Amino acid sequence: MTSDSNRVVIFDTTLRDGEQSPGATMTHAEKLEIASMLDDMGVDIIEAGFPIASEGDFAAVSEIAKNARGATICGLARANFKDIDRCWEAVKHAKSPRIHTFIGTSPLHRAIPNLTRDEMADRIHDTVTHARNLCDNVQWSPMDATRTEWDYLARTVEIAIKAGATTINIPDTVGYTAPNESAELIRRLIAEVPGATDVIFATHCHNDLGMATANSLAAVEGGARQIECTINGLGERAGNTALEEVVMALKVRHDIMPFTTGIDTTKLMAISRRVSAVSGFAVQPNKAIVGKNAFAHESGIHQDGMLKNAETFEIMRPEDVGLTETSLVMGKHSGRAALRSKLAELGYDVEGNQLADVFVRFKALADRKKEVFDDDLIALMQDEERSGEDRIKVGTLRVVCGTEGQAEAALTLMIDGESVSSDAVGDGPVDAAFNAVKDLVAHQARLQLYQVSAVTEGTDAQATVTVRMEEDGRIVSGQSADTDTVVASVRAYVNALNRLLMRREKAGKDAREISYKDVS
Repeated sequence: MTSDSNRVVIFDTTLRDGEQSPGATMTHAEKLEIASMLDDMGVDIIEAGFPIASEGDFAAVSEIAKNARGATICGLARANFKDIDRCWEAVKHAKSPRIHTFIGTSPLHRAIPNLTRDEMADRIHDTVTHARNLCDNVQWSPMDATRTEWDYLARTVEIAIKAGATTINIPDTVGYTAPNESAELIRRLIAEVPGATDVIFATHCHNDLGMATANSLAAVEGGARQIECTINGLGERAGNTALEEVVMALKVRHDIMPFTTGIDTTKLMAISRRVSAVSGFAVQPNKAIVGKNAFAHESGIHQDGMLKNAETFEIMRPEDVGLTETSLVMGKHSGRAALRSKLAELGYDVEGNQLADVFVRFKALADRKKEVFDDDLIALMQDEERSGEDRIKVGTLRVVCGTEGQAEAALTLMIDGESVSSDAVGDGPVDAAFNAVKDLVAHQARLQLYQVSAVTEGTDAQATVTVRMEEDGRIVSGQSADTDTVVASVRAYVNALNRLLMRREKAGKDAREISYKDVS
């Protein structure tokens, strides 16, 4: 167990499980940035990736390990020596490294490699032993534990402990369990498995039935002292336990859950927004803790109560999660110093040439909008960062549309520094503009999602557009914001294409499989 029986260890897997969300691929630089923010916030363990999955994953985990300051850096490995060796090569640079190895123990998962119970038991013993010979800090997970027969689950946990695992993680891989079951399973393992009191038990809950956070907190009540989670609940299918939810639940309900964490909660909002930006997954407005409406009150009764005493309808303060009140102080007459100060308040440190570039875009935005809100500035910064290293960039766009005839779009793109142009028609301005992109950048990707949402209120509000595309099983997302919805749409579409290039490179394929229009 932990030295402090009331201490709950926070294990963040945003960079591993979170990135497995279809379309949530992050660049190398983005992974390093998120890892640094997690470390700074006080996350105990960062699962930085799956080192054997690709050269890109290996490089990211290695560099995160080298740069880590306080967090333990963990890599994921399947139950074979090759995976474990590759994982160790990546994490060994950390001041505090961890190997996390796993195998599916339920009947459904045992059938995939066609292993008998005894054969799987031998593999668990051999692979955990191998990992422990490399690293003193080894985590073992029986994937789909909540659907594994009790006797076999207990047997494999005992084997892993005897082989040297220091943390036993019990995953609810498909979000199948309920809180009372989650608590009882941990409680029973600790009580009945030999050696269980000498290790830390962890829980990893998925949200398929909307109970991930409840199941994680119940597991803590049952004796687990590590919670695996992600920022914004990002992850496979319906996602994982959200870090911000479990941390704030432990903080707010300390009366009935007297547990502590090392998380600086005032940094939750900043990292939530950053993960949303780099992953392309917008946070739903009514999302607990970090949603735009989490501290909003519309009904007269609620507003009256808030004016008299905020505690009548808020169980936590906005500043507890790093939320600053939206203000209207920025406009076309604001200078660089004011912009730099406001951006710093919102979590962006910009200086020099970057500040100069951002200031130009801010002035252009202020000329189009009467009032520039904090959310407008955040959208501007996110758009700036998304386009930083893109090979394809939007140059100029002109669209003609109306009730007569098809819409027409004239588009210029910069592709690897070369300017190319196309004219196209379509069923509406967005369709015409997308057709122009496809004429310049030939690809087979299928548009799965096209979504528009307003950043702020009013007819001059910036529109945030999200697109999701799929090609040969690779799913990518793109996002952009602009006061012109069609411009935002094209930039989001191009952003997704740039991410598709990155996914091709990550898979070890030639990014030039996306053919460009001849620019000669």
